[in-house]
Amino acid sequence: MKMNDVTKQHRNLIAGEWVESADVNENRNPANTDEIVGLYARASKDDAARAIAAARAAFPAWSKSGPQQRHDLLKKVSDTIAARAEELGELLAREEGKTFAEAKGEVMRASQVFGFFAGETLRQTGDAIDSVRPGVEVMVQREALGVIGLITPWNFPIAIPAWKIAPALAFGNCVVIKPADLTPGCAWALAEIIHEAGAPEGVFNLVMGRGSEIGAEILDSPEVDAVSFTGSVETGRMVAEKCVAQMKKVQLEMGGKNPLVVLDDADLDTAVNCALNGAFFSTGQRCTASSRLIVTAGIHDRFVAALTEKLNSLKVGDPMDGLVHIGPVVDESQLEQNRRYVKIGQEEGATLVCGGEVIEGATPGHFMTPALFTGTTNEMRINREEIFGPVATVIKVADYDEALRLANDTDFGLSAGICTTNLGHAAHFRRNAEAGMVMVNLPTAGVDYHTPFGGRKGSSYGPREQGQYAREFYTTVKTTYIQA
Repeated sequence: MKMNDVTKQHRNLIAGEWVESADVNENRNPANTDEIVGLYARASKDDAARAIAAARAAFPAWSKSGPQQRHDLLKKVSDTIAARAEELGELLAREEGKTFAEAKGEVMRASQVFGFFAGETLRQTGDAIDSVRPGVEVMVQREALGVIGLITPWNFPIAIPAWKIAPALAFGNCVVIKPADLTPGCAWALAEIIHEAGAPEGVFNLVMGRGSEIGAEILDSPEVDAVSFTGSVETGRMVAEKCVAQMKKVQLEMGGKNPLVVLDDADLDTAVNCALNGAFFSTGQRCTASSRLIVTAGIHDRFVAALTEKLNSLKVGDPMDGLVHIGPVVDESQLEQNRRYVKIGQEEGATLVCGGEVIEGATPGHFMTPALFTGTTNEMRINREEIFGPVATVIKVADYDEALRLANDTDFGLSAGICTTNLGHAAHFRRNAEAGMVMVNLPTAGVDYHTPFGGRKGSSYGPREQGQYAREFYTTVKTTYIQA
């Protein structure tokens, strides 16, 4: 089945077989809502239960498989993704709305993630320790957890599934993944690649569908040993409660209200480019987006003027148009949420300097110009709540100390950035920013695939994702004592 064949149902993958469903999801292009990207099966709770059972049955053999077998599978997946980067990038742009350049970059990130974890299968860790008791040896090793339920969001429809699937398989676990119902296409394509690369029956299972059915089955099933979730704070808290009640291991990546501090001594071009990229690219639909721009008084007016000029020059439109900088918002409900927050900001007394307008494109789609507010305070709702769209606010402060205090005054703690040429301020911010990731003279959005990803407070819960730190979640530690 061709992934771009809109006349056929793209089926779920359960126990090594493609399974059809009576319920079908029309995956539509947010840049042209008349265009159907594909028809994707919606699984039932029974389908999810069968996928979980298949993963459980496959676990004993897969967890004991040699590292070479797991390496070869992941390496083949990595190579195939890279070879199909153009095709997959177009699919991603059409179903999620990222510009083609960003979409292709995300596809290559997925390839790199699988390549990294192919290597991790061979970089095994463990310890042989002398006991405090004579004649006793101690061995410490890591083992696979079991069946892992993965629930992924719509904003990075191939990269986030990749950075959850790859470590899960690399360390010997079996997977049941439920991608976002809004963007199933990339997850389906990834499932096709993993299946054709030779994943044994039941090791990897794809169940597309509604969270209320599929997600609930994953959370409630006693056969699921751990759940990794990326999504909203509200849903994440519910996931945590259900998992803890059943003693499931749980990993959550949720929201962000990330600050970018701009000090008087910052290079203006660097600061503006960091804000532009971090706040508005990917249509602002990133949990690491720079939604709060905290700017000291001495540079404030010049920064706002330069950023506004840049924003007014951006082209919003079809993500497959190489001249477009910002694609559509992902769907109508997200567009309405963005519009609602623009209105809230105005009602709170903030000044809308530019943007925030819904515009028409050449085709019917969810297009909005990037919005910038000034004259805001950190107490406003637009500075407390995650908007998840191309909307940023400027908070004017007196000095670095006030900037740091406001940067940390949030319920979130994912990413924080600072633009400065002062090494002392950069070092102090790095140590004192209450965030899981700190960027100095870089956008708050944009991370490497071989380093840990995650935050503090309401942004994250559980072990970090990505890099070698992923081992903490996807394995369990066994200590063995041996009488010599």
